[in-house]
Amino acid sequence: MVSRKKTAVVTGGAGFIGSHLCQRLIKDGFKVICIDNFITGKMDNIQGLIINSNFKFIQQDVTKFIDVEGPVDYVLHFASPASPIDYLQYPIQTLKVGSLGTHNALGLAKVKKAVFVLASTSEVYGDPLVHPQREDYWGNVNPIGPRGVYDEAKRFAESITLAYNRTHKIDTKIIRIFNTYGERMRSNDGRVIPNFINQALTGKPITVYGKGNQTRSFCYIQDLVEGIIRVMKKSGLNEPINLGNPNEFKVKELAKIVIALTNSKSKIIYEPLPKDDPRRRCPDISKAKKLLNWLTKTELEEGLKKTIDWFRTKR
Repeated sequence: MVSRKKTAVVTGGAGFIGSHLCQRLIKDGFKVICIDNFITGKMDNIQGLIINSNFKFIQQDVTKFIDVEGPVDYVLHFASPASPIDYLQYPIQTLKVGSLGTHNALGLAKVKKAVFVLASTSEVYGDPLVHPQREDYWGNVNPIGPRGVYDEAKRFAESITLAYNRTHKIDTKIIRIFNTYGERMRSNDGRVIPNFINQALTGKPITVYGKGNQTRSFCYIQDLVEGIIRVMKKSGLNEPINLGNPNEFKVKELAKIVIALTNSKSKIIYEPLPKDDPRRRCPDISKAKKLLNWLTKTELEEGLKKTIDWFRTKR
């Protein structure tokens, strides 16, 4: 008797992270149902998967009721605007996908008796007062600031996810994703790495906010996807877990690395720091190391070279 392929539903599956996740799941032998409304995702990201018989695409806003035919083993909720430029442009949609969208995705997981995986974010820590950030840190968030629509949407999403776990006994996972980069990021994404790469490739000044001393940790997309797969398959892991690169870089250091790797003549210019921009952001990944045996493998320069090569093909 031929065993049934396991099925995973991925909301936001045409986005940057979601599309890489769909690709990995197909490679690992899953059937994948990708749901996206293209508010920030792109058909180009899943073009290579459309012809695969194990891949199905549904164009839908997940703030509306979600229903799919047949058995579902995993529901991975990755739908959401995820960069400041996006959630400042779509504040209400961001709040709705974090609340109504998460509720609907959890409802699907409940009906199908599926494992539920929430893509949360390091933004739940806000402008942190504790470094590096551990999962038991409650954060320092301005709920009414311009970034609050994303921060609070994800904080609510975490809360309702654990409420479903405790009330309905759904096997839920919460992944707090730190800065991730790689191929398929949008050129107008607004995040620091695509900004710097595009500015460097076009010879424009590299825009650094503040004095550039704020730090970020940058995780290459394939490392993150490996971590997601391990969380997805790990039984008994219902509390939040950080996934990211624990190595901190100053933003002005990143600018210099990008300039060097692109052989650009761009100069660095400094602009005022945006409101509520975190000064430091770095994960404590002790939990991921211990429970998942997961570590990032890709050095920043190696990942940046791959990302830069991809951006060159899109010019």
